[in-house]
Amino acid sequence: MACGNAPKESNLVESTESMPTPTVETFSAKTELATFAGGCFWCVEAPFEGLDGVLEVVSGYSGGKEKNPTYSDVSSGRTGHRESVQITFDPEVISYSELVDIFWQTFDPTDVGGSFFDRGSQYESAIFYHNDLQRKVAEESKARLDKSGKFQKPIATPIIKYSNFYPAEEYHQDYYKKKPSEYMSYKIGSGRQECIKTNWPDINEGTYPAKSKTELKQTLTPLQYEVTMEDATEYAFQNEYNGNKKAGLYVCIVSGAPLFSSKDKYESGSGWPSFTKPIDARALEKPIDRSLGMTRVEVRSKYGKSHVGHVFYDGPTPTGLRYCMNSAAMKFIPKEEMEAKGYGDYLWLVD
Repeated sequence: MACGNAPKESNLVESTESMPTPTVETFSAKTELATFAGGCFWCVEAPFEGLDGVLEVVSGYSGGKEKNPTYSDVSSGRTGHRESVQITFDPEVISYSELVDIFWQTFDPTDVGGSFFDRGSQYESAIFYHNDLQRKVAEESKARLDKSGKFQKPIATPIIKYSNFYPAEEYHQDYYKKKPSEYMSYKIGSGRQECIKTNWPDINEGTYPAKSKTELKQTLTPLQYEVTMEDATEYAFQNEYNGNKKAGLYVCIVSGAPLFSSKDKYESGSGWPSFTKPIDARALEKPIDRSLGMTRVEVRSKYGKSHVGHVFYDGPTPTGLRYCMNSAAMKFIPKEEMEAKGYGDYLWLVD
């Protein structure tokens, strides 16, 4: 089935099981919007759901002139809208830059005239920026991806000033949960799944499994174990990577999952290695930490099930975030060793 040939609402409602809505814990009172189009909105919505810092993801229609269009109106191609998703997020927990990084990995950004076998302007991709900072982030990210050589054709996704967004009908929301079989059939059958698999490394639990605490006690130093498994904090300035200026990758000491690039490392003056953003926010968990009489955002390695550090909203532009990490929770892979150690797919991120 195609996103462009979705079943009627009545059929979907009759066969949809009731899905509990998870409670999203909020950290700050700040919210911002990100609006992306990448073809069928079912497949663009799903990757952002469940991310810490993402408060809501809504499928809908952006960019056209007609007010309150229906799915039928938009799918005809006559309104000028694109199928889109709008994300409400807390910038103190996750940055717009991180969302853009994930967005590129959800579709084929070189496709012109549609997306996979959904053709027409309504399925064309776009980044709709809400302010000048978002425009700058999107333009720089697009240029970097274009230069990377990951795709044989130029990146075609336009960066357009945001004008409007209209939520789609309820049966389109959370389609990946309501109709998981149909969703996966479309994602695979359309060619989207293969495109993602071909162009992007898969960071998952199978590739980067966590080790047992028994094994970790044998392989980690006492400090590494205390930091990762017991949420300890190493001494400022007296740690391995605070002053490291070499090009390379910082990976989880427990699972080996890639966490940060040297390209995003900066001198914060805090005494701990600091980064403006992670390689992929989906490899992290950011629970609210209320220990020690403070309220902070903890950073954990999702697949290592380990403590890495905290993230603070006092970093430099463009993210405004400071990922303050413990050296003991990470292992540094120098650029010249990345290929041999299985991290060649990330070389473009450290150049």
